[in-house]
Amino acid sequence: MLAAGFDLQVFFTVVPKPPGQVTTADVLGFITAQRAGTATATPVAAIVDVAAGAVSARTVRRRLSSVSGLFGYLQARGDVLANPVPRGLPTRRERARRPAGTPLIRSVRTLPVILSPEQVDALTAALRTSRDRAMVTAMVLGGLRRCEVLGLRLEDLRFGERQVFIADGKGGHQRLVPVSQRFFAAVKDYLESERPDDAATDRVFVVLKGPRREQPLSAYGLDEILDGARSRAGLQRATCHQLRHTCLTRLREAGMALEAIQARAGHASIESTRIYLHLGDDWLAAQYRRAEAVDAQVFNDHPTTVQPLRSLR
Repeated sequence: MLAAGFDLQVFFTVVPKPPGQVTTADVLGFITAQRAGTATATPVAAIVDVAAGAVSARTVRRRLSSVSGLFGYLQARGDVLANPVPRGLPTRRERARRPAGTPLIRSVRTLPVILSPEQVDALTAALRTSRDRAMVTAMVLGGLRRCEVLGLRLEDLRFGERQVFIADGKGGHQRLVPVSQRFFAAVKDYLESERPDDAATDRVFVVLKGPRREQPLSAYGLDEILDGARSRAGLQRATCHQLRHTCLTRLREAGMALEAIQARAGHASIESTRIYLHLGDDWLAAQYRRAEAVDAQVFNDHPTTVQPLRSLR
């Protein structure tokens, strides 16, 4: 919700109009301004050069989604006649059942960054409380999203089954997620020795000191905890999303089926899970080594044995 609110604030700063006066041309101008790094909507250029102050294509797509959601709501209420955010640009060929189109913003799909075992060890060693270790373990061993960790309630912890119940996942979907015993051991230490007994909230993770003591921990608070641990561990990177990616990548490398990873991660589409096919370089190399006889199937002659490269003089 905070990200959507910020996206709308950015849009109406660049396009300073009442919602009822926003046109499709304004939306296209907003795209150009975001990619060009300017603060005002400009006419759409044929080729947009990405400037120093520009935001990524992925960020622009997310902001357009937030804007489209707002206008879809306003259209349903009857406050605006139409949604000014186009669903896509028309193409020359139209399909019989559904019009084909190209996306307004075509973003490059990059591989997620994951942490090495040494980096995970250094990060967890830099954490100062059992609460913090439990939250990090939930992400790096359970693959939970940041919002799912912060949304855990006491009744969602199933110690006997070693599972956690995600009551409000992304898109409102619910699921049961098995998590390592290491997570439950850290949670047990936190509940017994750190969490205030008189906390009024049923959220598992709360603030331990300061004016907000006993209140649910916020996303900003979790990010601050992780940033501090990352700095103390001397790591260049360590975000909540990278911890989740690390978990799902290691599960794929261990041989877990893609469908099982999809269910565990809470992905609505298998396409979101396919990215983990490309992350495990060791797994991919092992799969190829198992099929090294491919050259014998392709060529009539015997496979060529490659001798080690001699040192160059």
